[in-house]
Amino acid sequence: MKADTPHFLIDLHELRRIGSFKTGVHRPTYSPEDMESREWLMRRMEEVGLAPEMDGVGNVLGRHRESGPKLLAGSHIESQNEAGWLDGALGVMGALALARAGLPVDVVAFADEEGHFDCGFLGSRSAIGELGEEEIDAARDRTRGTPLREALQGAGLSGRPRMRIEPGRYKGFLELHIEQGTTLENAGERVGVVTGIVAIWQYRLIVEGRQDHAGGTTMTERRDAGLTAVRLLAAIDREFPRLCAERTTWTTGRIALDPGAPSIIPGRAEVLFQFRDVSFAVLERLEACLFGLVQESNRRERCPTRVETLRKPMPALCDPAMTEALAAAAEALAPGAWRRMPSGAGHDAQNMATIMPAAMLFTPSIGGISHHWAEDTKEDDLALGLEVMLAGAERYLAR
Repeated sequence: MKADTPHFLIDLHELRRIGSFKTGVHRPTYSPEDMESREWLMRRMEEVGLAPEMDGVGNVLGRHRESGPKLLAGSHIESQNEAGWLDGALGVMGALALARAGLPVDVVAFADEEGHFDCGFLGSRSAIGELGEEEIDAARDRTRGTPLREALQGAGLSGRPRMRIEPGRYKGFLELHIEQGTTLENAGERVGVVTGIVAIWQYRLIVEGRQDHAGGTTMTERRDAGLTAVRLLAAIDREFPRLCAERTTWTTGRIALDPGAPSIIPGRAEVLFQFRDVSFAVLERLEACLFGLVQESNRRERCPTRVETLRKPMPALCDPAMTEALAAAAEALAPGAWRRMPSGAGHDAQNMATIMPAAMLFTPSIGGISHHWAEDTKEDDLALGLEVMLAGAERYLAR
């Protein structure tokens, strides 16, 4: 089989025009632009002979109409706010190109991989039966606070059934994605065969102090929740390097001080904190360190801190047989210009890996930029990524 690369690139650029923002896109989940892109995708699915449908959370699935073993392939097409044009979209357009080439594949665009709503991986978790109605009831948009139920109603999705992955239908799941880092570019390489996807362990650190006047309260009397939070984060940043692996990352995503006024000592601080790795042992070490540092902070500081655990998913290792098929294709099409590598970002593939074999393929990111409108990849690299994915999928299906 041969990929129709020109048509693949045309599809990518047509999708890019929906919600265009500078050189990127702005298609937050369930926005008019997001829903327009889903309807556009369903028309493209029909053109390549798939039977498309959209479910009650916005997942779009194009089903191959013939019998026999199939692959499920895809990603997502909503974007972060004012972000890049390839993150997610590349995987869905790549999957569509596989179907156009005649490969037995179902194409999927999962809803809200980008996490605009606080339930996390909304679409793929729903598709594997991991997302309950109670979590949907409680979920809200992280930016505007809109309840998920209200957003679903506004998008015209209320009352539709939620799809479930059909047991036994698929031989595996495949996702093409930009790297979102500089490893491939710095090495002068063009393809990354993903070995595993990090788990992201997320926490809320809550520091309780005492709100008071910034001028009338002496330094010896203060219980400044903001300073306690900063000192704790500095301790974490000092100790984590002793325990981490080569690709471990940790991030303070938000520090909110209450009441947040210039002349008021903050009486409360709330910190959103996460760390990532592909090794469960490393994750456990870092969690033990985090709780130990909080305990030490509570011994020393005037403001006590407590930790709320938000999410602790398992890392996802890519399927060896699928990985070997992609590696063989990469060596055939890009000899010496590819590598095996972990994914430092979370992807829908990690949820699919809990119910079927799953694998991923990376193309380089120019400057490593992603989640920003300047995100880009050379068209030659996009085309090569598609060719390797198609050849690898053929090899795997022939096993």
